[in-house]
Amino acid sequence: MEKTQASPALCNQFQIEDKITVVEPFGNGHINDTFLGKTREGKAKYVLQRINYHIFKDVDLLSNNIRIVTSHISEKLTASGETDVNRKVLIFIPADDGKFYHFDGNSYWRVCLYISGSKTYNEINPELSYQAGKAFGRFQSMLSDLPEGTLGETIPNFHNMEFRLKQFRESIEANAAGRLDEAQELVDALLERSETYCVQERLYREGKLKKRINHCDTKVNNILFDEEGNVLCVIDLDTVMPGFVLSDIGDFIRTACNTGAEDDENLDRIQVNMDIFKAYMRGYMETAKDFLTPLETGMLPYGGRLLTYMQTVRFLTDYLNGDTYYKIHSPKHNWQRSLAQFKFLRELEAKAPEMDAFVL
Repeated sequence: MEKTQASPALCNQFQIEDKITVVEPFGNGHINDTFLGKTREGKAKYVLQRINYHIFKDVDLLSNNIRIVTSHISEKLTASGETDVNRKVLIFIPADDGKFYHFDGNSYWRVCLYISGSKTYNEINPELSYQAGKAFGRFQSMLSDLPEGTLGETIPNFHNMEFRLKQFRESIEANAAGRLDEAQELVDALLERSETYCVQERLYREGKLKKRINHCDTKVNNILFDEEGNVLCVIDLDTVMPGFVLSDIGDFIRTACNTGAEDDENLDRIQVNMDIFKAYMRGYMETAKDFLTPLETGMLPYGGRLLTYMQTVRFLTDYLNGDTYYKIHSPKHNWQRSLAQFKFLRELEAKAPEMDAFVL
């Protein structure tokens, strides 16, 4: 996606109350280009984002999902007596034509209110993990009564393990980059686990597992906190879509509970941080337990193993295909990512009895 310079005129294509005279880069997101819109007096008022339409190809569906989710949460917060609702959920502003995005001829843009005095964290500790668990659990809980089919998939098959394995098998058969021989041992180890990690799709077809509304990117830096460290709201709503609760819990375990890096070259550094896991689970169950079924509750730690397995498969698929999807920083970056994720998967599998027992 080519870079486009944001301008104050873009903000003023939306139904905003203030005249924006300055826009400047904001945040460090990897998908969308984000800017802060300020008034002539230098007061930050709006967040302007350029939507990455190469990833989110159906901008109407994306915008409709976000409108439904934020409106539903606003209604829930108001009904529960929450004060200052505009700080507890993202408020998106319609464009002059009534749509919640503006197309300038080249790019799609959207605007939401800037929440002053808010901050995010990139590092994780048990207290932040507990707060993140509460925040994402509450987020799912508030959306749990939306009927199935209300939202569409902004990235089709994003966390569909059967689909990811189909892609994996196709990459093995094609061996486009000629890398299969060196990867064969890891390929075999992943294929041996394929039945183990396709449980959720089978249970769904059998009517035993429900589809929920998930965030699908449950990292602590997707939560806004106030200056005192209290949770304000969940942000980065592009991947909010139907799926299984195992996806959200699993993504947090995969990213936050790993003592090493996602692409760590020293595999000995990769262990499971059980303090982070237990803190998140305590917070999550405080706010999510009322809508979860007993089956879902018992499977939550399995979600961590599933999402780590899925990411290992995706990294190795890309490596076998010749690095066509993920950005790489060295010729064997996806191979190292695959090895590191598989090491974490084996650590999670070893900790499975302890993790499973904690939620039962």
